[in-house]
Amino acid sequence: MTPHSGGREALDTEHRRQFLESGYLILPGLLPEALRERLAPEVDRWVDEGLRARSIAACTDPDRYGPPPLLELELPAHGELLTHPPLLRALTGLIGPSFVFHHLHSDRHAPDIPGKAWHHDYEPNDRADPSLLMVHALHYLGGLDEKVGSLAVLPGSHRHAAGKSAYARHGTAELPGEVVIDRLPPGSTVLLNSALFHARRPAADGPGRPRYFVDASYCQVGARWRPVKPYWRRMLARARELDLADRRWPELFAERHFTEYTGTV
Repeated sequence: MTPHSGGREALDTEHRRQFLESGYLILPGLLPEALRERLAPEVDRWVDEGLRARSIAACTDPDRYGPPPLLELELPAHGELLTHPPLLRALTGLIGPSFVFHHLHSDRHAPDIPGKAWHHDYEPNDRADPSLLMVHALHYLGGLDEKVGSLAVLPGSHRHAAGKSAYARHGTAELPGEVVIDRLPPGSTVLLNSALFHARRPAADGPGRPRYFVDASYCQVGARWRPVKPYWRRMLARARELDLADRRWPELFAERHFTEYTGTV
């Protein structure tokens, strides 16, 4: 698939056709250096101060831990990334002008972290309508290379209904038809149809350097989507309070597009 040039101009019909067919789109260098330089220290804080661990605990056992003390989108650069205009314009070209923010994750993968097995991240909607798109934006702050590892995707796999872990038995092994994304400049983004199977692979030659990684997901308006965080209402309310979106994307933080939280599945 031909990478798109960073989302700096509107996506054309061919890019959308390719995305719908393959399930992914590469946006090299989407994030400007100034934003990356602010994001990396926030990721360090999120990991080193135990905020990521606290956020995970809040989802694993919400009755015991309650909401986390800080949300990723309350970190200034993370909030800016979430509504980065070139990103939202790219999403508009793929799924139309009306979509809602679903969730945000931020992490610094240690050089010796193992890979992540084949999986997809699609959440159901209350219409059980697979034509409504959920898209994950995978942001690689330092890019991808032989020191960081790679992302493997299975083009077209989003078109066949399957559970999230249907291919997990393969671990991170090579699958027929896969595409390996292993060379991306800093600040690159890969947009995935959330139903696309993908795997994270470590550096082939052993530990290299940390992988600074932020992913955010967005859902096409037209049904109510299942949230994955028990404190999802607080998350959307804080985004509105911080005035992260502008009038071009009025549905971005609207609660009416979600069902109640029912726990992890």
